[in-house]
Amino acid sequence: MNNIIEQMLSHYEINNTNDEINALKEIIQELVLEGLARGGFFNKAAFYGGTALRIFYNLDRFSEDLDFALIEADKNFKLDKYLNYIEKELKAYGLNLEVSTKEKNKDSNITSAFLKGDTLEHILKFFPNEGNQQFNHMFKDIKIKLEVDINPPPGATYIDEYKLLPSPHQIKLYDKESLLAGKIHAILCRNWKTRTKGRDLYDYVFFIANNVKVNLELIKNKLINSNYIDSTKEFNIDNLKNLLIEKFKNIDYNEAKNDVIPFITNVDSLNVWSSEFFINITSKL
Repeated sequence: MNNIIEQMLSHYEINNTNDEINALKEIIQELVLEGLARGGFFNKAAFYGGTALRIFYNLDRFSEDLDFALIEADKNFKLDKYLNYIEKELKAYGLNLEVSTKEKNKDSNITSAFLKGDTLEHILKFFPNEGNQQFNHMFKDIKIKLEVDINPPPGATYIDEYKLLPSPHQIKLYDKESLLAGKIHAILCRNWKTRTKGRDLYDYVFFIANNVKVNLELIKNKLINSNYIDSTKEFNIDNLKNLLIEKFKNIDYNEAKNDVIPFITNVDSLNVWSSEFFINITSKL
């Protein structure tokens, strides 16, 4: 196995097959980011979402997809031109994944691409243990989605970060305050299979625990874009807290817990989840 991959794997605690799969996915994500950096993608776009929070701010849960937003809105932006850099990066480290784009709905602000590959093939490459073959029936294909918001609302603020592995590269990403704005927007506006996504709630707790303050301009613009608030009315932190409090009163917390459990190790941390808990911590926002 490639020495660089071995070095990256050394950062993980691997106790079971599920840990192997999560480590595999995260290393692929980091290779994708390096490929995009080589292609100049981060001159035009910034990284945000749960995976950005995991990789750069030490969120203690795994995240599946890669989310980006353009720095300047561009309805004609094409993701295709960067896919070749991703493919070259993956092949350079011996990974065999198919990269393809999804045809964008003409009215959508999101353009997407997908990575897909055989999980067992790559598990055996990363973890050459013959015992893994007995789990062949439980392995679904690796699937990682990339999404780019090509018409984001204004107000985001950014930082430039550097990664040393697999080789040194620079990535532009949302700062913590802008990431929190995006997470709050998701809690308020995104229904995931008709219910609130537990991963969004888990990340919200992470932000509050780390005393992150929200980028109020960005969340205001996002909520206006989603027709969630009236652009002509005053909007401040107290208004935002009240919106969240009303949301937290109406969440099915058992369903939310079931969503996030596969991505965390400390399941006991969810025991306290309730409307009272989330309303209480929102006072710290």
